[in-house]
Amino acid sequence: MVGRSGDSSHPPSRVQREREAGQLSPPRPRLAAAFASANSAAHLEASPLRRSHLGTHLRAAASAGRRKRRRRRLPALPPRLPGPPAATMSASAVFILDVKGKPLISRNYKGDIAMSEIEHFMPLLMQREEEGALAPLLSHGRVHFLWIKHSNLYLVATTLKNANASLVYSFLYKTVEVFSEYFKELEEESIRDNFVIVYELLDELMDFGFPQTTDSKILQEYITQQGNKLETAKSRVPPTVTNAVSWRSEGIKYKKNEVFIDVIESVNLLVNANGSVLLSEIVGTIKLKVFLSGMPELRLGLNDRVLFELTGLSGSKNKSVELEDVKFHQCVRLSRFDNDRTISFIPPDGDFELMSYRLSTQVKPLIWIESVIEKFSHSRVEIMVKAKGQFKKQSVANGVEISVPVPSDADSPKFKTSVGSAKYMPEKNVVIWSIKSFPGGKEYLMRAHFGLPSVEKEEVEGRPPIGVKFEIPYFTVSGIQVRYMKIIEKSGYQALPWVRYITQSGDYQLRTS
Repeated sequence: MVGRSGDSSHPPSRVQREREAGQLSPPRPRLAAAFASANSAAHLEASPLRRSHLGTHLRAAASAGRRKRRRRRLPALPPRLPGPPAATMSASAVFILDVKGKPLISRNYKGDIAMSEIEHFMPLLMQREEEGALAPLLSHGRVHFLWIKHSNLYLVATTLKNANASLVYSFLYKTVEVFSEYFKELEEESIRDNFVIVYELLDELMDFGFPQTTDSKILQEYITQQGNKLETAKSRVPPTVTNAVSWRSEGIKYKKNEVFIDVIESVNLLVNANGSVLLSEIVGTIKLKVFLSGMPELRLGLNDRVLFELTGLSGSKNKSVELEDVKFHQCVRLSRFDNDRTISFIPPDGDFELMSYRLSTQVKPLIWIESVIEKFSHSRVEIMVKAKGQFKKQSVANGVEISVPVPSDADSPKFKTSVGSAKYMPEKNVVIWSIKSFPGGKEYLMRAHFGLPSVEKEEVEGRPPIGVKFEIPYFTVSGIQVRYMKIIEKSGYQALPWVRYITQSGDYQLRTS
């Protein structure tokens, strides 16, 4: 019979019996409270429910003790190093495909995606193309294909992660640039003829999905066209790979130390049929050609508005420009530029692009175009185009080409120009008016006459804009200037910097009425 909690007739518990017989060791101090409850047989009585409560209580107390001891035994962990962000560049594999989508060569960097997944790329591409929804990123299940096309090749990177797409595309375009440096023309034949070198380059360009050495000049130091010639006595890790300055080799020597600086600005312009400017911007690049010995440090000074404000020159007569979207070569010390706007760097040897910038500013059209298109008796069309140079008279635009659209069914062309020559290009439905030299402030005229044999089936055709190409040396439309170029080298040699300014057309279009 089950007794109540105060019933003295209840038989002694198993714990009490074993402790009295000396078979049970004293409870640990941390479990004393639990065993005190167990010693009270009246508390437990014989109820299975109460026994289960005790078991749970004992297990919880023991587990807490084990965790406490484990925490005491384990040494303190070092602080966690910051890792890459969740959305970082991480390509699982890179494929080079022919124009039909057949893999020519591939490199599996991570092994987390089956290489057979590339078989889904071309059907997916063709399907999107038919639907008119072609995109640079295609997905099949959990696999993403990031691709570009160059000549008759597709370069495809695959990934499972939320990768930084812009970095992946930058890597693919950089791969094209490196291959082009090696093979001059990157196409299917050059890949087939250089399988060994291509595979070596893919091995050096990326490791475990992350870009490594992507400078073609550095790669050419140890991956050569004669890749099968091995000289063990000379085999060593190129110092540029382990240097802090990985983009420049040590021991470079020149008899004459020179630096050539090209400031090139492209003008993007869109003018509507009424003559109003819809879009106007300047995209500039500063390119260097460096022939300097040793490890020189260069400092470039521009008429940067922010720099003038920092140095108190903003109120002076010096003209300044406000640079936007500035992008630098990896050699530039960004921390110093952020602090005091000084462009300080150790340059690579030879040609490279130091920086690029953009200015969203209202630009007066450098070459203004007016056009009149007249149709007569539904049998002919006459076009008159007037071009005027709206830049300084002492400057001259070279290689001017004005593309004037004509109806697709036009024939029997006749031209009359006040300067230069005109040529009809029926495959593009345009007339190209070429002017070798176009001085500022001058005005020229071209007339064109075409027959229209099929006007009976006249359809409403959209009128493409007039396009203009030109290049004006010794002139920058933004007014940017190189104020100084300091060259510091421990040997103390003297070097000559040369500066050249060029303004050229970018996407330069004028719509017709």
